[in-house]
Amino acid sequence: MNSQSPHRNDMQPLTKTKLALALTVALNFPTLSFAEVELPSIDVVGKGEQAIAKLPGAVAIITKEDLALRQPLSVQDALKAVPGVVVREEEGYGFIPNIGMRGLNPNRSQKLLVLEDGVPVAPGLFLANESYYSPRIERMESIEVLKGAAGLRYGPTTIGGVINYKTKKIEEGVKVTGKVGSHGYTLLGLDAGGTAASGEAIGGISLVTSKGDGFRNNGFDMNDIVIKGGMAIGDKQWISAKFSHYDNKINTSYVGLRPNEYRNNPTKNPAPNDYFLTERNAFDLNHELEINADMKLKTLVYWSQLDRDYWRRDIAARSANGTTFQPCNGTVNCMTGRNRSFVMAGIDSRLFVNFNGFGIKNEAEIGIRLHSDSLSSKTISSRTDPNARSGALTGDETQKAQGIAFYGQNRFLITETLATTVGLRIESYEQERKNELSGVSGKSSSVEVMPGLGLTWQAMPQAQLFAGAYKGFSPAMVATAISAGGVDQQLDAERSVNLELGVRGAANRWRYEATVFQMDFANQIVPQSESGGVGATVTNAGETINRGIEGALGFDIGAGWSVATNATYMPTAKYNNTKIVGGIDRNGNRLPYAPELTANMAVNYKTGGLMTGLSASHVSGQFVDPENTVAENTDGRRGEIPAYTTFNLNAQYSISKQWRVFGAVRNLFDRKYIASRNPDGIFPGVERNFEVGMSYKF
Repeated sequence: MNSQSPHRNDMQPLTKTKLALALTVALNFPTLSFAEVELPSIDVVGKGEQAIAKLPGAVAIITKEDLALRQPLSVQDALKAVPGVVVREEEGYGFIPNIGMRGLNPNRSQKLLVLEDGVPVAPGLFLANESYYSPRIERMESIEVLKGAAGLRYGPTTIGGVINYKTKKIEEGVKVTGKVGSHGYTLLGLDAGGTAASGEAIGGISLVTSKGDGFRNNGFDMNDIVIKGGMAIGDKQWISAKFSHYDNKINTSYVGLRPNEYRNNPTKNPAPNDYFLTERNAFDLNHELEINADMKLKTLVYWSQLDRDYWRRDIAARSANGTTFQPCNGTVNCMTGRNRSFVMAGIDSRLFVNFNGFGIKNEAEIGIRLHSDSLSSKTISSRTDPNARSGALTGDETQKAQGIAFYGQNRFLITETLATTVGLRIESYEQERKNELSGVSGKSSSVEVMPGLGLTWQAMPQAQLFAGAYKGFSPAMVATAISAGGVDQQLDAERSVNLELGVRGAANRWRYEATVFQMDFANQIVPQSESGGVGATVTNAGETINRGIEGALGFDIGAGWSVATNATYMPTAKYNNTKIVGGIDRNGNRLPYAPELTANMAVNYKTGGLMTGLSASHVSGQFVDPENTVAENTDGRRGEIPAYTTFNLNAQYSISKQWRVFGAVRNLFDRKYIASRNPDGIFPGVERNFEVGMSYKF
């Protein structure tokens, strides 16, 4: 099975007595025994090489050690080092992540399914898959990136892949972490864990509070709290629960710099009155029942509410020198709040069965998921206050969606070295949109059938071949599927046929993986929201195709030295049929934010308690619009983004088992570059910055 038990890794039953013994011993030897207890959860990849070897697709895992060495600023920053990933920076700290995969537009991470401990992070799967929120890297144990047919197990919007953030395990004791850095950056973290007197339950808390002036004078004030715990119920059942709270006040905007502002003052905040205010609360409950040695049932219940208020000054004009905002003199709307409240809930239950059939061993997974989304979206405008948080109600609509999914997968172990996996997912969903001011409403519904086929072959101890083919699917979001007038726009869902062929393995000091891939879209929907960039429309963009190769290579030089490198080369990422918009045929044009080459390289050194590394990241040139405009236009919203390369230097030293100190310098050589021209203007890459800190475990 691809899942991990909350008990021992050898998958043998762990009785209530043994669990109590492990926890009791943990009180005296926390680093040895306490960590053996794992809370039940829906796993994406699982642990160890055997879990990866079962997956017929490319896999990347950012381990706990990787995070400690790289010291990324955010989960988005950590993912930059994964083959195939493209990141579009916005406010600099990754609070509003824009993550793309294999040439798919990174706008609000809409082409990926992003999970935390197996639970969706986006505010809604069928209303809005935009990542308005991102959990903080400081409370993560590891990150899993899954590509290929195995992603069908987890839901829609898996065309680009699945990213799963795994929160830290509960550890006995208390650890305090402090950081300071450039631009007034400060962070305080607290991790604490313990056991019940009976030794049959564990619980812990992880808290992160941080603030700073921002890289472009766009300050923030953030809090992120997670409380989780679990216990055994008898000998063969386990239950765990997790509550998380996040709030952040960010002085950021859709408005970027204009060309002359970028040249003369790249750290300027062009919209100092604009604020992105978020608050998110979430609750997850996991239950696991071991029916017998070859059968287990896992059930996840999840709920979240995300409130996102985006207060932005209304724009009057744009020029090369800057942005002019509407005057707050009572004549026109000058400050508008686009305020949204999302509620998402669902239940996901999966049965795992090992059995003998068809003359061979089999591993099966059967699941059902019920899911619902709801959204209240209000537009509030003021004509007199550039810092307004109230005003006239100028827009009010609600959106709802319900879905039911059935999933089945069987892995046929044909021989000890050859296995094939067949999977099928069926998603049925309904969407509804209503204008609460006019009473106009509309509905849309769809059923999607997504098959997948995968193969793994351990050709030799040093090499495993894998291949996969599956149908990718992403639903049209409600704001695009149903017009403001309540009309079903008859937008096809995004559908693609995805193919992968690769090899991975290890030999002596070498570790490697190489994959060729193709994503052939029958239809791709051009984003309609302003965050998608200027010129975005509500339309079926038609056929597109992405083809490329990605690879990763690691080598242990010896004497503490090691090298790791990866690259993605994508010669084809284009519109693949006639599509005339504004009199221009986009056929053959390159897709926006689809660089031909991304590459990363790191040289690391470890000795005793010291770990240090120097890394480089390269992104080739990118177009930002479907017309592939090369020359920069007057207001900076169009024009090619030149290639850039940045370097980071990291180091950490464990003084003792309790004390650890660390530091990082990012963009070491202070490379000035454009990271994005969307949503509205030039967003510079983060200039050279530093961070130092220490942690102490009691």
